Amino acid sequence: MNITAAYTDLYQITMAQVYYGTKPNGRAVFDYYFRHNPYKGGYSIFAGLEDVLNILETLEFSSSDMNYLKQKGFENDFLNYLKNFSFKGNIYACNEGDVVFPNRPILQVEANIIEAQIIETLLLNILNFQTLIATKASRIKYSAKDGILLDMGLRRAHATGGYYASRAAAIGGFDSTSNVKAAEDYNIPSTGTMAHSFIQSYEEEIQAFRDFAKMRPQNCVLLIDTYNTLKSGLPNAIKVAKEMEERGDKLLGVRLDSGDLAYLSKKTRTMLDDADLSYVKIVASNQLDEYVIKSLKEQGAYIDIYGVGTNLVTGKPDASIDGVYKLSEFNNTPRIKLSENIIKTSLPFKKQVYRMIDENNMFYGADAVTINSEESVSLMEHPFDNTKSLDLNRFKHEPLLQQVMKDGKRIIASRTVTEIKEYSQSRLQQLPNEYKRFQNPHIYKIGLSPKLKKERDVLIKKNKF
Repeated sequence: MNITAAYTDLYQITMAQVYYGTKPNGRAVFDYYFRHNPYKGGYSIFAGLEDVLNILETLEFSSSDMNYLKQKGFENDFLNYLKNFSFKGNIYACNEGDVVFPNRPILQVEANIIEAQIIETLLLNILNFQTLIATKASRIKYSAKDGILLDMGLRRAHATGGYYASRAAAIGGFDSTSNVKAAEDYNIPSTGTMAHSFIQSYEEEIQAFRDFAKMRPQNCVLLIDTYNTLKSGLPNAIKVAKEMEERGDKLLGVRLDSGDLAYLSKKTRTMLDDADLSYVKIVASNQLDEYVIKSLKEQGAYIDIYGVGTNLVTGKPDASIDGVYKLSEFNNTPRIKLSENIIKTSLPFKKQVYRMIDENNMFYGADAVTINSEESVSLMEHPFDNTKSLDLNRFKHEPLLQQVMKDGKRIIASRTVTEIKEYSQSRLQQLPNEYKRFQNPHIYKIGLSPKLKKERDVLIKKNKF
């Protein structure tokens, strides 16, 4: 899909027209963040930044976009402005692949108010979805441990969302994808086996296996549950594996796609080993997720490769991540959004976020949000509970927001999906296990510098009715 500046909500352009007529040179700072970790988990994996930067560098309204907006009744002067639209602002962000937490800036946009408003929907659309899927993938990786993970979800994905889901899954820890286009564009290893229909098209299962093995001797995986896993599929796979050995080839694996995967994997491993085929791997698929894989591990299942589809690329059971984009400064003046729901009260000012690193180079479990102009922070206060604070002097302070785009041009080197994945894995190793568990994970502390909290409270009092 060709993404243009019309990839937005209509109200963004409607507001932009008003800005054009009243405050065309207004300078704004917007924060991107989310309010809750998905899956009731203890962390999230930030994903989608590279795609956002690449799109913003060339974002413009096409001629067909302009014709459509003219039909919608926008004024000619404003339309003439949009003809030459481009994003010329600055972006500050965490590293893609980093471990992130709710209610603190993950990305900041500093730009002309019109530009900042028009890109909002695009930014939220990409970052929310990829962060959701990367987080799901990370949880699955945590369950699978050293097991190999294959993304098989394109056919069950939400239309072209499957393309970005494959990228995010790789960042979150998956090793390969069946999605050819995503593999090509993002240089992700591609893997595929076969469908039941391939075997059904033959009169005999073993002939289907033989033909497949002859045409695909490298990375050959045979699907063994079309008729009967242990009485037909596996015995035939063993015969073909022996025939392959005679030709100097080796069967890579057999795939289980139905039934009691723990029981069948144990039986399959025994039969393969008894046939001196200990090198043949066992692949399992069929509605897997982090909980099913964890259970399979606990049952002692012999599974080397996990093929995960629906539950990965749809982010099941969470439909989305609640990422938001809030104005925090306008023309160098702080702005705040109030709510009767405390968690929805935004933070004013352009900001920096510091992560606390302990003496073992582990994340302590606290990120401190400061006003960008503050040169240091020695105390972190709870956002709303005046009785809670944390002395930060004993920790190493790691600034998380760095400038990644200046005047509409990226200023950081592009990173491959593999590089982002490796970085993400290294960051997760610094996160204590208490935050990774699925049931009642530790809550990562997000606090404010005393100055930011004081200034925020002044604005709350000033704007409260």
